[in-house]
Amino acid sequence: MAKLNFGGVEEEVITREEYPLEKARQTLQNETIAVIGYGVQGPGQALNMKDNGFNVIVGQRKNSKTWDKAIADGWLPGSTLFDIEEALQKATIICYLLSDAGQIALWPTVSKYLTKGKTLYFSHGFGITFKDKTGIVPPPDVDVILVAPKGSGTSLRRMFLEGRGLNSSFAIYQDASGNAREKVISMGIAIGSGYLFPTDFKKEVFSDLTGERGTLMGAIQGIFEAQYSVLRKNGHSPSEAFNETVEELTQSLMPLVAENGMDWMYANCSTTAQRGALDWKDKFRDATLPVFEELYNSVASGKEAERTITLNSQPDYREKLELELKALRESEMWQAGAVVRTLRPERSKKNVLV
Repeated sequence: MAKLNFGGVEEEVITREEYPLEKARQTLQNETIAVIGYGVQGPGQALNMKDNGFNVIVGQRKNSKTWDKAIADGWLPGSTLFDIEEALQKATIICYLLSDAGQIALWPTVSKYLTKGKTLYFSHGFGITFKDKTGIVPPPDVDVILVAPKGSGTSLRRMFLEGRGLNSSFAIYQDASGNAREKVISMGIAIGSGYLFPTDFKKEVFSDLTGERGTLMGAIQGIFEAQYSVLRKNGHSPSEAFNETVEELTQSLMPLVAENGMDWMYANCSTTAQRGALDWKDKFRDATLPVFEELYNSVASGKEAERTITLNSQPDYREKLELELKALRESEMWQAGAVVRTLRPERSKKNVLV
């Protein structure tokens, strides 16, 4: 592991240079890796491992939309695509990539096939960390590992096809074989990670739930709505309000932050923008810090997990979710965004997620 300095704090990370793909192939050469769940993370991880030369199969319910999607992606029924129970039986490494609610529902089936010597792989620490709520308790004679890409499965796949890698955390919950560390690092390399950094299941889920509800999704949408609303109330057009709130951030400024950091982005903006940003950043930090503290405490206490399990397990969950997403999609701000996206130059549409 390489030792790197992160803002004065030394951390150990694993790069693809020090743990090459060929080493991962050797470690996993006798494994049958079954990806259970073909929704958010499943396609990207499965296809990347397949393209990297690993023995991968997909387990999915027959006659479902995701079964059809797997076929469209090149998985062959009876060869690399199987019903869930058949895939579980064939697997030596079970990649449990269903939604958290889906994992709870399928666990009685999965647990039947977790025989001695197998490996249970997660990309989220939810099920294990909140096992008192989920009922997910693996037997003691299997390895339990985690590789959590820091982004969506779509991003993981896109970056892989571009020759890049999405950074991932990794963790070991149970090392029954004595070889769990080699397995988990090899799995991280196999799915196309950029570099790997260690964590544990609890830290992964605490940071992930905080991030999703915070700067990755919840907070950013709330800030978008607030600024857009203020601009519209003060007479700015939908196009102007959207471009100043979303388009400039996602298309111009965030790529600069990703390239060389926030200070470099500031340095590549006007002095007026620099001055204003420096003057106002502390106000936003101080205003939102109590909200983030409340959010983290809600995650750590299990309240967020309880709410997620309760709501996402209801039979009409997807219908209710679609109504909420429909309201978001049909809001004036994102209707304006839909029009703006059609006006982007064709060359920029290829790599746009927003």
